[in-house]
Amino acid sequence: MKLQHSNIKELLKASLNKIENDMAITNCQLVNVITGTIHNAIVYVHGGYISHVEYDNLDEQINAKTIIDANGKYLIPGFIDSHVHIESSMMTPRNFAKAVINCGTTTVVTDPHEIGNVHGKAGVKYMHDIANGLPMRQLIDIPSCVPSVPNLEFSGADFVADDIIELAQLERVIGLAEVMSYLDVINGEDRMHAILDAAKQRNLYLQGHAPFLTGRNLSAYLAAGPNTCHETRDIFEAKDKFKRGMFIDMRDSSMCKNVPAILEGIKEFRYLDHLCICTDDRESDDILNDGHINDVVRIAIRNGMHPIDAIRSATYNTAREIKIENLGAIAPGFVADMVIIDNLKDINVEKVIFEGNLVSENGKLINKIEDIDHEIENINSVNIKELSIEDLKIKAPIENGIIDVNCMIFKDLQNSLTDLIKLPINVVDGYLDISNDKSLSFVAVINRFDNDNIALAVVKNFGINKGCVSSTVSHDSHNLTMVYHNVDDALICANEIKSIGGGMVSSVDRKILHTLKLKVAGLMSTLCAEELKDDVIAMKQANRELGLIEIANPLLRIVTLALPVIPNVKMSDLGMVDVNSKTIINLFD
Repeated sequence: MKLQHSNIKELLKASLNKIENDMAITNCQLVNVITGTIHNAIVYVHGGYISHVEYDNLDEQINAKTIIDANGKYLIPGFIDSHVHIESSMMTPRNFAKAVINCGTTTVVTDPHEIGNVHGKAGVKYMHDIANGLPMRQLIDIPSCVPSVPNLEFSGADFVADDIIELAQLERVIGLAEVMSYLDVINGEDRMHAILDAAKQRNLYLQGHAPFLTGRNLSAYLAAGPNTCHETRDIFEAKDKFKRGMFIDMRDSSMCKNVPAILEGIKEFRYLDHLCICTDDRESDDILNDGHINDVVRIAIRNGMHPIDAIRSATYNTAREIKIENLGAIAPGFVADMVIIDNLKDINVEKVIFEGNLVSENGKLINKIEDIDHEIENINSVNIKELSIEDLKIKAPIENGIIDVNCMIFKDLQNSLTDLIKLPINVVDGYLDISNDKSLSFVAVINRFDNDNIALAVVKNFGINKGCVSSTVSHDSHNLTMVYHNVDDALICANEIKSIGGGMVSSVDRKILHTLKLKVAGLMSTLCAEELKDDVIAMKQANRELGLIEIANPLLRIVTLALPVIPNVKMSDLGMVDVNSKTIINLFD
């Protein structure tokens, strides 16, 4: 598809210099992501679109209302984030925009399945409507997997094909978001394929999610339609997916750092047209400290990628992935989203132009983005029953002694992969007792959507050695997840989270260390990035005090514990889940 100019005949007149252009950018070194070359040029803009690029007659008389002198610096297309969950920044869409525009991000493709799992279609519509009128483009992919795995967890909504059809009517919807139920896709499950068919009938592109999928299983997944993946983590996986024609969204989030492995995996290939860049989940403090897509481009360059290829992956390639023909390059007829940077190594953003308007300069927005109130921001979505100590203790089938227990075990402290392990655990007065092993913790997933489901288990190597960490940011159901050593601390955290309407809380010795209030769906704050940053840093420090000191981001250790589409064993509000067989694992054989 193409984004449409409001008056194509006026654009043609501007191209022919018959009328005055709105803007001209002079004295720039234009990075041409179509040819892979750099040229001195003058770029003309009319009605938000590129009307002409002058490469030859650079001394010509400029016919434009506004002239921006680039002073010999580099002009590149505006950055496009191929896959992001705005909710994971813990900011609302408008506050998110205030932070990332200054980084040169002019378009994001957002998957609102976080709030979709909490508030259903109303949540998706909120994310769409609240972003109207922003000086950036927030495109929507319709959540495909709400819940992530039907019948293995319960969230606040259940999207079927009819919901996809309804949400496809929203103006800025362009795709079907990450199709996480890859087992249902490759096995031809009716519900999932009805959702895929609904998206195909409306010409939506299909975004994939295929962690560790290779060989014939990957071929079947691609044949079904989804052809992108932001979950590529290692060299072999990157190579296999690239050879099979999949778009790889090279990710650097606040939790997952996949750029070096992917670049190593694809280094033998001549053409990198299917390589894109995304942030997926990046928090406010990381955006303010390091940047957004500009930072991922910088990381790619540091890992040996040619600067033009890195910029192309964050602009033109992504536009091709999402099937927008006139976005992501600086050429006649393309949307006039552009960024002026000082050099091709550090990618320092000096000016940002969105649809032909200067919107940011030297890290400051030109015009203030106004806050807009919305009723959904004031709904307390944490509907859990009154809990007791008894609810959070694991009852054993024996009164005293030692019993073998099926437990989760994290492979290491740096990723979210978990396996099943059988461990002998003490039983005292009829309940599991882990007090003699600091590597063990209890885990509880408590349904917060008018459902009394509570699932308990034991996890090894989570990382804390005392107290409790708790969160309603818990992909993708966003039920209340707690990991704890002390049941009293867990009860304190649960009651605090219920009272504030969602967020993150840590407690030790029956005292709250810190509370991060996320009142919007239990996922987002209404604070701007600068205000939220200090709160997030304090929450990270509280988690470090509980033992999470070897993890780059201790805030996110808990968030994928209850995500039953990431191998191999996860939790849900129904119990411990075998991700590959889609079955519930009993604690006791």
